[in-house]
Amino acid sequence: MRLVILDNYDLASEWAAKYICNRIIQFKPGQDRYFTLGLPTGSTPLGCYKKLIEYHKNGDLSFKYVKTFNMDEYVGLPRNHPESYHSYMWNNFFKHIDIDPNNAHILDGNATDLQAECDAFEKKIEEAGGIDLFVGGIGPDGHIAFNEPGSSLVSRTRLKTLAMDTILANAKYFDGDLSKVPTMALTVGVGTVMDAREVMILITGAHKAFALYKAIEEGVNHMWTVSAFQQHPRTIFVCDEDATLELRVKTVKYFKGEH
Repeated sequence: MRLVILDNYDLASEWAAKYICNRIIQFKPGQDRYFTLGLPTGSTPLGCYKKLIEYHKNGDLSFKYVKTFNMDEYVGLPRNHPESYHSYMWNNFFKHIDIDPNNAHILDGNATDLQAECDAFEKKIEEAGGIDLFVGGIGPDGHIAFNEPGSSLVSRTRLKTLAMDTILANAKYFDGDLSKVPTMALTVGVGTVMDAREVMILITGAHKAFALYKAIEEGVNHMWTVSAFQQHPRTIFVCDEDATLELRVKTVKYFKGEH
């Protein structure tokens, strides 16, 4: 496991974007060889997406031969709703780059058969050759995607009921009105992300500090699902100073020289 500690949110976002950019370029994607990228939503990755758009606009990075798979989507929210993850991805990322819309895969939270939708998503990942790099964020309760506390650490893509902590955290996107926040979502499983060849978790802000501590300094625990990535051969946690506040000084010192 690597823990990369940057001074602030902007530097952490830039480091993550550079890492993704370099991975895609080194891969040399082409017509018969697509790079597959798992992507998150939420406030944490916005800075990273802005930087990736910048690299694309500068002519340094193309997404023409990249396939993306998003982590999750709310159930029952119209696709064109401003807070759907379809809207989020298109407004904050996809419409600013040269990705083929057919290569940008997002779960359909309005599918008539939700389990079939989840199974098809897993199959699409498999057909794409698996995921080269899965980028994720975590909730304050240590969940990855919508794998809420208590989720199986070998889980696959499925329908999940959202925890109250998650509903409260997401209320800010719905005018602070809890009754408007979806209570269910489709999400990749912990096992789905674990299958990726490489995983990068973005963790910024003091409100994520306890979750980072639980993720890396304590044991693997299904109540803090992001801790599962201790057992992944290639995991990078990218964080800012604020997110390290609950870590031991010696942990921080050890990893400070890492990048």
